[in-house]
Amino acid sequence: MMKRSLCCTLLVSSALFLFAQNDSLPATKVDTTLSIDTSKTFSVETNIDQPIYKLKPAKDIPVFLLGAGWSGYAFTKIYSKDRTSEDRILTLDKNDINGFDRWAVRPYSEKFGKRSNVIFVGSMPLPFLFLACKNTRSDFFKLTFLYLEAMSITGMLYTGSVYFNDRFRPYAYSYETPMAWRTRGGAKNSFYAGHVALVATSTFFMAKVYADYNPGSKIKWLFYSFAGAATATIGYWRHRGGYHFPSDILIGMTQGTLTGILVPHFHKNKLIKDPNLSLFPYSDGQARGISLVYKF
Repeated sequence: MMKRSLCCTLLVSSALFLFAQNDSLPATKVDTTLSIDTSKTFSVETNIDQPIYKLKPAKDIPVFLLGAGWSGYAFTKIYSKDRTSEDRILTLDKNDINGFDRWAVRPYSEKFGKRSNVIFVGSMPLPFLFLACKNTRSDFFKLTFLYLEAMSITGMLYTGSVYFNDRFRPYAYSYETPMAWRTRGGAKNSFYAGHVALVATSTFFMAKVYADYNPGSKIKWLFYSFAGAATATIGYWRHRGGYHFPSDILIGMTQGTLTGILVPHFHKNKLIKDPNLSLFPYSDGQARGISLVYKF
């Protein structure tokens, strides 16, 4: 399922990029004011409309192609690993697991595996929500390309970690897990939690984009709360299903969250004034200067 979701990005993104540079959302008037002291103020103001995000073809295309290309290749390998012999499985001892993760050994649970797939599949089409908002609809192709670029980066990092590491899943250590599951090649794909990383990338990307397009919104926290709740829930269900250790899940959460936030952050138009940033003169009677305040 994860393989199909990531590999299809390579097929649609080439077409998206052809349209992405042509759409743009008119931004508010750029007003930059620099105050040196109470007697001197310089102000520069322009009415030129600016897009919220700018694509950088020389960087974005290679990054996407590398991420999607490697992900497509690695997925054919990590889910076709050789089966482990029963003799090897029987030698697994949970006491060999580090103390932080040892308690998480538990049998395989099909129920929680299916539950986690619901959130995973449900988070993939989130870019279509861009069509529902007037201020993001005109940038649909650009935002979708950025979304796929973020997902391809997460796919590359996740598949790379699993490709070069054979860490047994928690359920492989449990005698209650059917031997057919303990010996399967996929039982060595514990490090790190790919479902968690991809959901975090998807949901936090959406939250970041909403915040950037609606800087004055009082409900921005709802989007970040939803992203955090979705990521935590799928992390918990992957744990309950016996798929990942806590360290796998924490790494997946961290990597996915950072990628989801930083990809749009690094593409943000620097000409757009940040409403949370304030710069004003400062004087205490003896010294004068500039005071910088940022509201979170």
